[in-house]
Amino acid sequence: MATPFTNTPFLILLVIAFLSFNQTLARQRSSTSSLVLGLRHSRTYLRSPKSSANSKKISSQVLDLMEPLKEVRDGYLISLNLGTPPQVIQVYMDTGSDLTWVPCGNLSFSCMECDDYRNNKLNTTFSPSASSSSLRDLCGTPFCIDIHSSDNHLDPCTMAGCSLTTLIKGTCPRPCPSFAYTYGAGGVVIGSLSRDTLRVHGISSSNPSNVTTEIPNFCFGCIGSTFREPIGIVGFGRGPLSLPSQLGFLQKGFSHCFLAFKYANNPNISSPLVIGDVAISSKQNLQFTPMLKSPIYPNNYYIGLEAITIGNNSTSATTPVPLSLREFDSQGNGGMLIDSGTTYTHLPQPFYSDLLSVFQSVITYPRAKEMEMKTSFDLCYKVPYATNTFTGELFPSVTFHFLNNASLVLPQGNHFYAMGAPIDSTVVKCLLFQTMDDGDNGPAGVFGSFQQQNVEVVYDLEKERIGFQAMDCASAAASQGLQKNS
Repeated sequence: MATPFTNTPFLILLVIAFLSFNQTLARQRSSTSSLVLGLRHSRTYLRSPKSSANSKKISSQVLDLMEPLKEVRDGYLISLNLGTPPQVIQVYMDTGSDLTWVPCGNLSFSCMECDDYRNNKLNTTFSPSASSSSLRDLCGTPFCIDIHSSDNHLDPCTMAGCSLTTLIKGTCPRPCPSFAYTYGAGGVVIGSLSRDTLRVHGISSSNPSNVTTEIPNFCFGCIGSTFREPIGIVGFGRGPLSLPSQLGFLQKGFSHCFLAFKYANNPNISSPLVIGDVAISSKQNLQFTPMLKSPIYPNNYYIGLEAITIGNNSTSATTPVPLSLREFDSQGNGGMLIDSGTTYTHLPQPFYSDLLSVFQSVITYPRAKEMEMKTSFDLCYKVPYATNTFTGELFPSVTFHFLNNASLVLPQGNHFYAMGAPIDSTVVKCLLFQTMDDGDNGPAGVFGSFQQQNVEVVYDLEKERIGFQAMDCASAAASQGLQKNS
């Protein structure tokens, strides 16, 4: 949830201390256009702020937009072209939040508890002073009101020091006050709202070739300091601050096809990300499940999980799931969040432990408990390795059964994954599912990006449904021109 912030070091520590004990999971009109973007892989933990209110549409002449999504480490990255002249900033693509933000300041940007990223080349920053089109957002705009999560539209301008006269008349010219925006895994970003020109690539109705379109006054967070958030984020949620919302696509939809882990840090291939008409047209072969509407997190994408089947045919075992994974309680908690910003699928107890028991009953390989201790994954096995290939087919298949009879058989490699190179003709593979933390409010489970690899996922926002279809995402990337010859 985004909350107001006064810029003092003491309050920063108070915010961080408070968040470590109180992590809540939260996360408009259309045009006739579509957008296709591209992704890179990188991110591991559970996040999701709150957002609300209505937003203004930024119109565009683009019919189809396409950018590459590059896979790095533990998430997927988009390159944002911001400012005049354009500055290229790589940020995570996140369906579990709304705010788009970038690190700001060449020397002033700082991140606490980000030691793993100190030497990362992705840590580029945006310089507002180097852009002739950069503006600070004003206190009375819908975006400023939303980022401060205020029910009273006068609050941000009051914080900015506007007089009563200008408040009543709506004429205060003061900038939107600084804010703190928090994420469900404890991450915090602190900065101010800015506006600048965003450039996107796509196909127009009059020009079938790839074109560049300028989106003026795109609103984003210009962030000076963070806690556990070393790289910027582009929000794909349903709130007014999200990229699809600002580009006018929330009555259309988007789709992505995440490349497998083996393509991480490969500069020659990118995952397809499509926004608009192209994303949702001609999708008859997909299995669609309805989007559930969370009463407390309406900007997040929820689906309902009915069962998980381990194995197939006569050897299969289907485990029903608790009601909390397909409906909400009186406080609005429950449902399964589908989130590109969470790497691994999270399931609640005791259902998660029951699922582990089923796996143990059908898998006969010796356990690799030392790897379990090292990685914190709960099931690891020593698997025979031969002929220079990982024998993923030796593990039982896993099928997710969603509401409306929609089923997805996870592609091989999306449940058990090799933890390193083979040693003595053996490779250790671990189940990349995790348990939900006890006592967390919000979703009962999360369908993470690792389990979405080699799956086309379609967010049909017009019909409020999400579709799945197993697919070779590398081939899809090549067909859309997102693969270079190495």
